[in-house]
Amino acid sequence: MTFPRTNPRSPRTTARLRMTALVALPVLALSVGCGGGDDGAGGTKKSDVIADVPDTPGASAEKDGNKADAPPAGKSAFYDAQLKYVQCMRVKGGYKDYPDPKLSGYLDWEKIEVIASKPGQNEAYKGGKDGVCAPELLAAMDVEPERDQQKSYESMLAHAKCMRDNGVSRFTNPTMSGGNAQPGGDPNPASPSIDTDSPAYKQAREACKSKLIDSVEGMQ
Repeated sequence: MTFPRTNPRSPRTTARLRMTALVALPVLALSVGCGGGDDGAGGTKKSDVIADVPDTPGASAEKDGNKADAPPAGKSAFYDAQLKYVQCMRVKGGYKDYPDPKLSGYLDWEKIEVIASKPGQNEAYKGGKDGVCAPELLAAMDVEPERDQQKSYESMLAHAKCMRDNGVSRFTNPTMSGGNAQPGGDPNPASPSIDTDSPAYKQAREACKSKLIDSVEGMQ
């Protein structure tokens, strides 16, 4: 999904704007800016010198004994709120196979995307038909933990570099705006130049999916 590129906002405000857009738009751009096979020269390569993120999601280097996106000790309000949303999607939203949230509390976007990719199933991205589960979705976003913006940026940077290394040469790097990590991807999301349906793109995304920690999965 596309983040605002201007007007710096707090991480909580950014998350709420992202979720509001998710409920309102017909299709959630989970892989905005991702795509295309071998799109030729001209890929953005800047800032590739920043350290890569480990291949295992959430396995960023530990700092002061804390690991990025580590599962919470015991139940968390965020996990419980996401579980209520998932249950709503199964009962009211019409998606009986909607996946449980991850232990970190974040939704399992890889599995959700498989569901939503089927014809007529894109409501799986946006709270069910007519946004029937939007209240539960927004309630979960209200208790989302504060994001580590530096780790988010490093994760998306590693993913962008991996996508280019795997043939999606135009995939751009993320940026930092007002202290918040903004996703990279297609250089012109309004008029995409990267084919997200191409076999080459799908192969690259599969190869690079482990670069994204739970809190930024689905953002680029």
